[in-house]
Amino acid sequence: MQLQLIRGATLRLCYGGHWLLVDPCLAAKHALPSFAGRSPNPLGDLPCSPDEVLAGIEATLISHWHSDHFDPAAQALLPREMPLLCQPRDVAALRAQGFRRVTPLRGTVTWRGMAITRTAGQHGSGAVLAEMGPVSGFVLRAEGEPTVYWAGDTVWCDAVARVLAEAQPTIVITHSSGAVWGPGTLIVMDAAQTVAVCEAAPQAIVVATHMDSFDHGTVSRQSLRAYASAHGIAPDRLLIPADGERLSF
Repeated sequence: MQLQLIRGATLRLCYGGHWLLVDPCLAAKHALPSFAGRSPNPLGDLPCSPDEVLAGIEATLISHWHSDHFDPAAQALLPREMPLLCQPRDVAALRAQGFRRVTPLRGTVTWRGMAITRTAGQHGSGAVLAEMGPVSGFVLRAEGEPTVYWAGDTVWCDAVARVLAEAQPTIVITHSSGAVWGPGTLIVMDAAQTVAVCEAAPQAIVVATHMDSFDHGTVSRQSLRAYASAHGIAPDRLLIPADGERLSF
């Protein structure tokens, strides 16, 4: 398995011999509106061209319809024949964009020898949940590959704990920016919740992403590393890749 963090939540994954794109946000620096009133988004440029991000991609996973996960630039650039796997509520919107090979993930889908299972998450708490809407994560399994749990935009919650216990993933990918919404409501994991994932899945390597990219984040790569180290999580248990960095497992 190979993983390349592009920026934010956007990943390139080589899994089971096939290249997948996850949650493409391909906007130029500051091309999108602010989320928190501090800066236009994204906060930095892509580490490579959009063409390089899309090179060799055979299918795209889209967790939910938010602009930091599937932005207008990606909507314009993805080929209309690209296979897209998404949560059921987003099928109509994707087809309205002209995408012709859209598969809703209601449970587990088998694609080119890999099993892709949709998982639940909690994109915040309280009144904010209605505004955020439902979100998805994914568990990937294939012969000869580690089991991967991409948690997506979620806080630490019972649904995440249940996936960790039942799937026993080898690799867990978290969104760990501590992003907040409205009256300061946490909508993805912060440093303490990322450490909770590490503690709940001692068999796994955790890869923390979606930091230093959008202005509603409150946790940086540097502050996450400092917090994790102070709580006994070794650097080889919690990987915090830079934009453009490649990891192999």
